[in-house]
Amino acid sequence: MTDDNSNKRLTRRNALRIAGAAGAASLAGCGGSDGGDGSSGDGSSGDGGDGTSGDGSSGEDSTDSGPQYGTLEVAHWWGEGDGLEAIQSVMDAFKEQHPDVPFDENLIAGGAGDNLQANIRTRVQNGNHPSTWQSWPGNNLLPFTDANLLKDIGDSVWSENSMEDAYLQGVKDAAQPAGNYVTVPLNIHRINNLFYNVEVVEDAGVDPTALETPSDLVDALATVSDAGYTGMAHQTGAPWSSFQMFATVLLGETDAETYSAIFVDGEVDANSDALESAVETTQSYLDYIPSDAGSISWTEANNQVINGEAAFLHQGDWAAGTYITNDLAYGEEWDHVTFPGTDGYYALNMDSFPYPVNNPSPEATTLWCRFVGTAEAQEIFNPKKGSIPPRTDVNTDPFNDFSKDQIEDFQNSDAQPPSVAHGLAAPPAVKSSLESAISSLNSGAAPADVVSQISNAY
Repeated sequence: MTDDNSNKRLTRRNALRIAGAAGAASLAGCGGSDGGDGSSGDGSSGDGGDGTSGDGSSGEDSTDSGPQYGTLEVAHWWGEGDGLEAIQSVMDAFKEQHPDVPFDENLIAGGAGDNLQANIRTRVQNGNHPSTWQSWPGNNLLPFTDANLLKDIGDSVWSENSMEDAYLQGVKDAAQPAGNYVTVPLNIHRINNLFYNVEVVEDAGVDPTALETPSDLVDALATVSDAGYTGMAHQTGAPWSSFQMFATVLLGETDAETYSAIFVDGEVDANSDALESAVETTQSYLDYIPSDAGSISWTEANNQVINGEAAFLHQGDWAAGTYITNDLAYGEEWDHVTFPGTDGYYALNMDSFPYPVNNPSPEATTLWCRFVGTAEAQEIFNPKKGSIPPRTDVNTDPFNDFSKDQIEDFQNSDAQPPSVAHGLAAPPAVKSSLESAISSLNSGAAPADVVSQISNAY
């Protein structure tokens, strides 16, 4: 990496690449919609984020009394509920530790992150982006790394607080989409959960713990339907629910290596048979969803599980919060199993905070990224958010019993495949095209046609 590249600024040419390539971060999960993306590509030398960091900024001034920090602007989309409380608690803790850092919380809520991502693209074009912002890590950040707009923070951040030792490999991979660390994950939401109403499955004579394959679940849904219940609480008005279901089915019918080969590496044609099978299985599930699935949200569908009208829900672990807030007893009234066929895997959806070059507050942003990566910050944030910490050394006492079980599964997992429906596995433009393929899946298109659309996405 040359000095010229290290000092590369947010030029209009690079900004336009972001505007064209970085599609909006849509879907639920962490955003909370319905309750609920040769050269290292970093554009910097990664030397610590201070006033002479080579990140294209003028840096903060220093005096005999210490550094004079520029204003740290942290943008996020957690506009209400548990997410807002969680991030503000982290911000309060940071400000208490660093009272000399001017702090600007920039809440851009709405659209499950769409509004924030559109704002970031506009501000990148105008050259006045925030210090850092909430973003899905992984390949969702490739448009930024391809344009050399994110700084290598391996030395300045990831070498601190035993971070590399405390993160599992799947999380570390997502934090370095171009081969070097450019962002810090704060939380993890699991995608491969299967929730259920205990009374309904018992009345129908179904044992969720006995389901070994995605096809076994088809038979269970038929049995539940024969007993007079809705089999799978689900919505199809937006493609993301079926997208994450389809990806989870594929993971359950194959393995983490095949999943990664398809969604991360784009090896679609070589795995067309596996993809067609996953489409067929997912479409079989859709025979047992609510009749109004096309016009309801996932939370409205999930109300059928809460009310005892439906048996199962496939959703990220944020769904557990709806059961808890409805005072349903975990293990007695509601429960979950790992989605059939995916034992040993912890499919990741995460939020992170990247470090951009040309940073308006380099030293302060380094302090923020370091803090986000600490056990302290993750212990503050995740119990409130209903997520789990990426670090494996966080005290679990503040977490509820469900989250403690999830933490145990995560720490004992064999692999942590990145969510494709939430932007970690595929860059934004690819993900957008994949969503169109999933819309066809929802509409009953032939599996071969859906797989052809998936192939075209890459």
